Amino acid sequence: MPEHHVAVLGASPKPERFSHRAVVKLREAGYRVTPVHPRAAEIAGLPAVADLAGVPRPVDTLTLYVGPQRLRALQDDILALRPGRVIFNPGTATPELQRALDTAGIPWLAQCTLVLLDSGRFLDGT
Repeated sequence: MPEHHVAVLGASPKPERFSHRAVVKLREAGYRVTPVHPRAAEIAGLPAVADLAGVPRPVDTLTLYVGPQRLRALQDDILALRPGRVIFNPGTATPELQRALDTAGIPWLAQCTLVLLDSGRFLDGT
């Protein structure tokens, strides 16, 4: 598999959280993973960055684990990151950001990263 870089916005250091499980499963599947958390230095053994500006580029997939209220404040940073695609995990969808991504030509899907990984559909998103 060619290297596919995934940034996990809202990654949690707490193992019981879905975002933590996503970091672990993405790494186990062989993806290059950058967890994004404002205070954690490390998540699931990977170095974390505090914000989207700290994410190494390019980013093939940005998967979202923060609620719509926080996403509104991060919209400009998400657009500046120019990910290859954005995954809105359950509970993260915001029509404003989805419209902004459409306008910017950035594909997005409303799916669960964990389900996509478990079903072998992470790269195609179907």
